[in-house]
Amino acid sequence: MSEHIVKSYDEELMELGRKIAEMGGLSETMLANAIQALVRGDTDLAQRVIETDHRLDALEREIEEKAIVTIAKRQPMASDLRAIVSSIRLAADIERIGDLSKNIAKRVVAINGQFAPKKIVGGVVHMSELALDRLNRVIGAYAERNVSDALEVWNHDEEIDQLYNSLFRELLTYMMEDPRNIGFCTHLLFCAKNIERIGDHATNIAETIHYMVTGDMISTDRPKTSGSYAALEH
Repeated sequence: MSEHIVKSYDEELMELGRKIAEMGGLSETMLANAIQALVRGDTDLAQRVIETDHRLDALEREIEEKAIVTIAKRQPMASDLRAIVSSIRLAADIERIGDLSKNIAKRVVAINGQFAPKKIVGGVVHMSELALDRLNRVIGAYAERNVSDALEVWNHDEEIDQLYNSLFRELLTYMMEDPRNIGFCTHLLFCAKNIERIGDHATNIAETIHYMVTGDMISTDRPKTSGSYAALEH
């Protein structure tokens, strides 16, 4: 980002960047803690995830308000305008990631005390690790304005979808094998869907970074596994 004659303008743009980075870090922590709470059956940690969502919502409002004020006051053009508009889009995607992590935490509270073989949770944990990796990479790509890293995330969107498809079938099998698994597996299916959607939002962020840096939208459709449960739901 080039420097401007008015130093306060640079500070305003940098502040937007800092708030986006803070949101990104919070969303990563929320997802990691939600999955940890699921694995451990830790309802106290799940409640903390739920409470953290308020901070994420507040940051989104701050970013939106600051972006609107900056546009009105500075009348930015070209890359500056793209950076400011992109900050609103990024904040919306990150806030949604927080909501999805909060939903997982709510499932942990609902699951409390139910029959829960650890082997059933393994697939959800694997999905979450991949989603966290994608989220971490794309937040880093934003901080560094690195289009190639953002495209790397975008190009591998289907990997989380494939895991979701596999887990969907696996959980259905567990439910058919033992009726005691039905309640817990149903909650896990919702958790898995939330994680799959988090992967989609990470891909949205990658697209926004590409637009912000280059001024162009990605012209091709994002990769999706043909016939997948995830693809059918989009």
